[in-house]
Amino acid sequence: MMLRTGVILAAVVMIVAGCGASEPPGDAARIDARLVADLAPGDAQAVSQAVNQFAFDLFGEVADGRENAVTAPLSMTVLLAMLLAGADGPTAAEIARVLHLSDSRDVRVSALLRELADTDEVTLSVANALWADPNTPFNEDYLSYVRRVFGATVEQGDLGSPGTAEEIDAWAGENTNGLIDEIAADLELPNPDAVLVLLNAVYFLGEWSTRFDPAATRPAPFTLSSGAADVPTMHLNGEAFGHTERDGYRMIRLPYGENGRYGMEILLPDDGNTLTGLLAKLDATEWRAAAGSLTEQTIDELALPRFELRWTGEMVEPLQRLGMNAAFGAGAGFRPMSPVAMWVSDVMHKTYVRVDENGTEAAAVSGGVMMESSAKLDRTVFRVDRPFAFTISDQQTGAILFLGAVTDPRA
Repeated sequence: MMLRTGVILAAVVMIVAGCGASEPPGDAARIDARLVADLAPGDAQAVSQAVNQFAFDLFGEVADGRENAVTAPLSMTVLLAMLLAGADGPTAAEIARVLHLSDSRDVRVSALLRELADTDEVTLSVANALWADPNTPFNEDYLSYVRRVFGATVEQGDLGSPGTAEEIDAWAGENTNGLIDEIAADLELPNPDAVLVLLNAVYFLGEWSTRFDPAATRPAPFTLSSGAADVPTMHLNGEAFGHTERDGYRMIRLPYGENGRYGMEILLPDDGNTLTGLLAKLDATEWRAAAGSLTEQTIDELALPRFELRWTGEMVEPLQRLGMNAAFGAGAGFRPMSPVAMWVSDVMHKTYVRVDENGTEAAAVSGGVMMESSAKLDRTVFRVDRPFAFTISDQQTGAILFLGAVTDPRA
């Protein structure tokens, strides 16, 4: 019986805002500019819509509004797009369908990555790397493609060796400023049957356009499933923010940087509604409509809890429920990647998020293995004192980088 060969995929994502961290290098500058020179600005926006559709599809499979959850759809999209570039047949068709892309090698993803990184408002870098088994043949066309389109580096190493696992952990730590420095063990490395590791890291550093005064942070009650608990809550008074009231929830946008191209959207269910109910009806179309209806107004009182979350999710079953099945079986089609039979045996996603008076800190790792409605008052109050959802997005392209649900800020 022929031994099936495994491929390991991993994506690492991080956001930092106002934490004084250093800037990881990123790979956007290594993307071949000739690939995107003829693309129109609308190409990046089109791919961002696909990212957002996938974001809510995936979040619906991993979050129910009863526990904290954080995903990084940009990271997962880049990870799976690198996999898609090496797939064919039904395997490629399924991955493309899940990602809402029409082409297995859609260079518009490059346009989105370059446009996202083209800012001095915040620090945003994207890094991609492959670790390949030196005894397994890989098609140079595939390796060249991921180098040119994703700016990826390609390393060789024995994936059954503890030394290679340590190198992979070091790469993750370097590209997440140390927030995620262990990914190999999550991918069950070392593994002598593994032949390829794909890594993606997205790093974001920004500061609130309007910072919270730490002196104004004080304990305030937050509704949990088990009752209320006091949590450190930040306050701002009399500042202007984009705000909208939707059916069953409100949204406010807290911008980063001088011009606010990037921002965090807080989605707060109305009194009497639940986060579970909000998530059940929230999709890319509704989010886009809500974001498009934001109007700047003075918020007399804004209260937002500080929170710090770590989340780990195994992604194989969620991706299978979305229709990505062939990649995980013995008949998976990855011939554009290698003449050797390969399959995906695992996909992991790890995230980290911290929100404080200066901004937001977050990280995510994805991996896979082949082997209130308040009554209208004169005062406008936005008090986040119950479970809520949040996104971090780019206003220019509309792309969602992070999507999360917070049920307990203390976790």
